[in-house]
Amino acid sequence: MEVIATATAGLMLWIVIWALGVSGLDALIIGIVAFLIALSAQTLAPRLAPFKSR
Repeated sequence: MEVIATATAGLMLWIVIWALGVSGLDALIIGIVAFLIALSAQTLAPRLAPFKSR
């Protein structure tokens, strides 16, 4: 669910930044980076959970 929310927020951010006059590609890269961070966090969270109990 977090990845979908991040993708939606990234799309909204892309539209806003693009409307402010920044290059569409530059704005899209910011959204893609946010999406990749969320995807990485969701993928790594189960593997890092055992370290929390120590």
